[in-house]
Amino acid sequence: MIDLRSDTVTRPSDAMREAASDAEVGDDVYGEDPTVNELESRVADLLGYEAALYVPSGTMGNQIAARVHTDRGQEALVERESHVYKWELGGFAQHAQLQVRPVDGGERGTVTPEQVREGYVEADDHRAGTGLLCLENTHNSKGGVAIAPEELDAAAEAAHELGVPVHLDGARLANAAVARDVPLSRMTREVDSTMTCLSKGLGAPVGSVLAGSEDFVEAAHRVRKLFGGGMRQAGIIAAPGIRALENVDRLAEDHGNARVLADGLDELDGLDAHDPETNIVLVETDDPAEAFLERCGEVDVHGVPFGEYVVRFVTHWDVSRADVETAVERIAGLED
Repeated sequence: MIDLRSDTVTRPSDAMREAASDAEVGDDVYGEDPTVNELESRVADLLGYEAALYVPSGTMGNQIAARVHTDRGQEALVERESHVYKWELGGFAQHAQLQVRPVDGGERGTVTPEQVREGYVEADDHRAGTGLLCLENTHNSKGGVAIAPEELDAAAEAAHELGVPVHLDGARLANAAVARDVPLSRMTREVDSTMTCLSKGLGAPVGSVLAGSEDFVEAAHRVRKLFGGGMRQAGIIAAPGIRALENVDRLAEDHGNARVLADGLDELDGLDAHDPETNIVLVETDDPAEAFLERCGEVDVHGVPFGEYVVRFVTHWDVSRADVETAVERIAGLED
């Protein structure tokens, strides 16, 4: 089977399994797990923050950030197809009791300074006001586009001028940094907090990290407990996360495979593949997406629907260049 549904389907390497087996552990709720502490310190350094917090999932990290940054009833400015808005079960409303004001980031999902200023609501006796700007990089729904750090800076600076904190959903931030050929810390320079996943392209079996100032992380630690995310001997899963940090540079291989996949599919009748910037390939289909994917499944190639006539394929470290070429050949054979 060639599984291109997501980069979350990766299986941990032997080195990750060995790291889990040998991990030194303690009670993380008490801050006593040395492996978790090491992971948090390393990610904080990579992202350019004072501190970080290990969390079970990227969604939890985003939700914790929203809760810490805001007061109940405030508005959060988000891109209208962002993950926090489309795919997190209305979590901003449920967990932080926020109203959400979506803005249209266009084809690339980029929020502009002008949109920040236009969307901003000043608090008064009748309105709760804007409490958060949330950005995303790479942008999942837009096909993994790698938004330039300068564009993140500009939106964040506009928010800060209005006294609004900024959170970055960086689930695939390493992919964006590799595509833009910049350090991860360059992507986060102007944002107050960032969540990044270890369990996507980096290949860890579980976990994400939320980073920010020491005060922010102290508050986030308490909210993590509230949300049921307090973990005990979590070093067993944090140890593979430490090994995952070694895989940042190899993401370029996934990006290259995505381009090969897109080029191959684009040559086939009935398919129009978008030009990928990272490891996500969106393909417009003449047939309904569900029907097309059902046929792909018959030849053991798997993706996910991303619209009525759009499918998504994602490359990752369990998919080789040969696998990608084979996937194209199998899909091409569906025309016969």
